[in-house]
Amino acid sequence: MTARLIVCTTCRHSDEEPVDAEGRTGGQRLLGLIEAAGAGIDGLRVEEQACLWACASRCSVYLSGQNKPGYLAGRFAPTPEDAQAVVDFARLYAASPEGAVAYRDWPEGIKGHFIARLPNGD
Repeated sequence: MTARLIVCTTCRHSDEEPVDAEGRTGGQRLLGLIEAAGAGIDGLRVEEQACLWACASRCSVYLSGQNKPGYLAGRFAPTPEDAQAVVDFARLYAASPEGAVAYRDWPEGIKGHFIARLPNGD
């Protein structure tokens, strides 16, 4: 069973800075960091989406899996540390048959970033 980690590629760096000096959005930068951190993790597929409609919580990601609730999280910075926290949580989610990750196992960098837990739509 594969979990999908979807990264919003249109998220801005900040209200004042939509793109960085290289012309990349915060979402594009976060996607690259997540792809690097998540490379080779069995059961995890990283995808991109041009807008998750969570603009107020920029640098957003959505995690979903078959017969599991989905999680929308945001307010991340496009940094290696935040990307690693997202990937670490996604790895635990992918390994869980029900998509449940005990709070005590959450990476510190994911705490306070969840926007919504969405019911399984399958």
